[in-house]
Amino acid sequence: MSSPTGPASGLPVRMPRPRQPGRHRRPEPLAAPEGAPALVLVVPGTPGAATRSLAEEVVSIARSELPGLDARIGYLDGDDAEYPPLQSVLARAAEERTARYEQAVAAGVEAKEPEGPVAVVVPLLAGPDSALLRRVRQAVMDSRIAAELTDVLGPHPLLAEALHVRLSEAGLARADRARLFTVATAADGIILASVGGEEAVQAAGITGMLLAARLAVPVMAAALDQEGSISGVAEQLRSSGSQQLALAPYLIGPEIDAELVAAAAEEADCSAAEALGPYPAIGKLVLAKYTTALGIAPQQPQGTPAL
Repeated sequence: MSSPTGPASGLPVRMPRPRQPGRHRRPEPLAAPEGAPALVLVVPGTPGAATRSLAEEVVSIARSELPGLDARIGYLDGDDAEYPPLQSVLARAAEERTARYEQAVAAGVEAKEPEGPVAVVVPLLAGPDSALLRRVRQAVMDSRIAAELTDVLGPHPLLAEALHVRLSEAGLARADRARLFTVATAADGIILASVGGEEAVQAAGITGMLLAARLAVPVMAAALDQEGSISGVAEQLRSSGSQQLALAPYLIGPEIDAELVAAAAEEADCSAAEALGPYPAIGKLVLAKYTTALGIAPQQPQGTPAL
């Protein structure tokens, strides 16, 4: 029996562990430095309704991750006053930075003259597309504004995660391998469809290896903009034993007409998942490119464990 002061002799005593103050406190959120360059998300194509919604959601995710971020959207094509092209966005950012400095001086506030890039330009592209990137680079040069252009978003584990989610949403992949949840239409071979030619196919192949590890099925990259690439990869997968294929667009959305994805799926005689779209990881990767360019990123965003 236990005594009023504790258990009987010989029984183990459970002692409370001392609390460690601050052990589980969340770290202070990172905030954009005062006077930091604008993040300009450059979007391929023109500002249609779907493209505007996608770009605005990606920028919203980036802002939520970094309070105080000056994030803007510039389009590669079109000349919409409300949704201006990249050159106009860069010019506006430069004008506003100069105006803020002049207002501070006029008000007698000690202010440092602006230096460094006016903006960090992040292409809304999952993989390299030399033709599109050449146009983005030329637009930055033509603007005559000091701006830094980052790399594209992939390859990255978070993109493999996003592809997995899109496939599972379409019923083409198991959503949870750990619990052996199966889908009757789950594919046993994935065509990872990119745009940008051979360079894009090679880069997509890296993310494809990460996706294959998550799904435990073969994944091969192909080019939507190269004749015979999709059908050739489909034939390779079937000849290696895959019977039920699925096409996963390695695209965010604006890079190519959605009808071409549907045509490619028909060519391969398989179903297709949706493009990556405004998946939360896209906004985080956009922000990571910006903060890394400025040297204020503690680390790149990490992918989640395989589902």
